[in-house]
Amino acid sequence: MSPSSAFLFSSLLVLSLIYSHGNALSSNYYENSCPQVEDIVTQVITEATKKDKTVPAALLRMHFHDCFIRGCDASVLLNSKGKNIAEKDGPPNVSLHAFYVIDNAKKAVEAVCPGIVSCADILAFAARDAVVVSGGPSWDVPKGRKDGRTSKASETRLLPAPTFNISQLQQSFSQRGLSLEDLVALSGGHTLGFSHCSSFSNRIHNFDATNDVDPTLHPSLASTLKGICPLKNRAKNAGTAMDTSSTTFDNSYYKLILQNKSLFSSDQALLSIPKTKTLVSDFASSKETFFKAFAKSMIKMSSINGGQEVRKDCRVVN
Repeated sequence: MSPSSAFLFSSLLVLSLIYSHGNALSSNYYENSCPQVEDIVTQVITEATKKDKTVPAALLRMHFHDCFIRGCDASVLLNSKGKNIAEKDGPPNVSLHAFYVIDNAKKAVEAVCPGIVSCADILAFAARDAVVVSGGPSWDVPKGRKDGRTSKASETRLLPAPTFNISQLQQSFSQRGLSLEDLVALSGGHTLGFSHCSSFSNRIHNFDATNDVDPTLHPSLASTLKGICPLKNRAKNAGTAMDTSSTTFDNSYYKLILQNKSLFSSDQALLSIPKTKTLVSDFASSKETFFKAFAKSMIKMSSINGGQEVRKDCRVVN
């Protein structure tokens, strides 16, 4: 077995153990021990969003990136220490930001209920609040996650990449117990935020042996993106909004996919098989249908857990 396939095998073994033996979650977990926890977190998220409109997209993405590695155990929040490079410093995560918002929420919760609420639960609440504050649906977050003690940058290669095709996406999601419907619904999180050139440059430069530009990308968008992200791009933060209303949680992402105006190969890939293509059409034609599916899939994804403790400080293990 090659080193890379051995790594993949051991990582998938870790995933299967975590995803089959997570702690049981419940909706009333903090009913007696910290009943006001969700109100406290909501207030912090609302305040932070007033000052910085990019916060909701950052928190939603942070939660995804946490749950897809070792389950939703707040391992993405841990700082690198000594020789251990943590998840937050892995290549797909270097653009994550707004960790300070989770620190602030944890501090506010600790002031009222010390040692009770995990950072993983706070991040799950924050992701839900990020969607709500952006005009999206609300849902009852299952509670009782524990925080993990392991965080490795090397494992971030297991995150689904923006260059993935449909079979790679399907495999990535099914390894975490998530269906094709979950895949299409959760991809709708791309309605919020900003993308750097590196995530879509594969579609606008040297796409394949015969095409410089991905032929499935709308020509007018391709030309705009080439202007923002030239081949010898020197601007570190160059990029573009994920969709036309990038601070509003809506279904415009799906409408753009149907017009061949989505940014990532992984977005366009949703049109490549009948089942996912139908879901894209359903979500594009009804915001309500999308909201319902998104909330359901978020509950499912955020229930993948496998931590061991309740951290005092979200950035370091106890």
